[in-house]
Amino acid sequence: MKIFNVLLILTLFIGITLSSCKKDDDHDHFHEGDVTINFEHVWAAAESDFSLNTELSHPLLGEKLTFNIFKYYVSNLRLKVKDGTWYTVPESYFIVDAASHGSSEIVLSKIPGGEYTDLELMFGVDSLRNTSGAQTGALDPAKGMFWSWNSGYIMLKAEGTSPNASSGNFVFHLGGFKGDNKVQTTKSYNFGNTALVVDGSREAEIHLIANPARLWHSAEKLAVRSVNTMPNAIAKTMSSTFYDAVKFDHIHN
Repeated sequence: MKIFNVLLILTLFIGITLSSCKKDDDHDHFHEGDVTINFEHVWAAAESDFSLNTELSHPLLGEKLTFNIFKYYVSNLRLKVKDGTWYTVPESYFIVDAASHGSSEIVLSKIPGGEYTDLELMFGVDSLRNTSGAQTGALDPAKGMFWSWNSGYIMLKAEGTSPNASSGNFVFHLGGFKGDNKVQTTKSYNFGNTALVVDGSREAEIHLIANPARLWHSAEKLAVRSVNTMPNAIAKTMSSTFYDAVKFDHIHN
């Protein structure tokens, strides 16, 4: 009986050891790599092409406008691992700029190898970094996305021309990091049935679709208001309708 018990314990030990080794082998199977997030900008419900310096018609406003600046902050990115845990991308602050295809992409470097099912990100900049003084990288005030008078970041900037605006121009600098009118918001996107695989130099891309026309889905016509450059309810409404409409499209593995 004693010998039987010893054999039973050895069998259980070997089983547990082999299971642990297999788990480690599965984890080690993948290698550290980069993840690219592509923000594709489209226009209005038809999701037609969007580009700067091109006259567009807004179907809800019935007005014409030509963007020459459209950019916004994305920060605090996380990726959900297939086992349900989250990997937080350190120091993840980026400006997405519609000026070119390249500036509409952000690259997350040195992501641990593995399979990921979800992306979480913040549109805007968290309140801590809004009050941390002079910073570097995407948060450098030299980027032109910081209100020195208000000690806070312009979370979204949209500028251009419009024959419907009284001045011929529109200028919207949307921000605010505290109180009822704070504009930063966190969104998450599930990749569906296919996980994003990070494995060395293997391609790993996430494609999101963003629609600048959504800024005016609950806002006044440009003929009524074409300028807003301070935190307030207007900034909150315009940024929210834009952020809420950003959607996941597909991944590349």
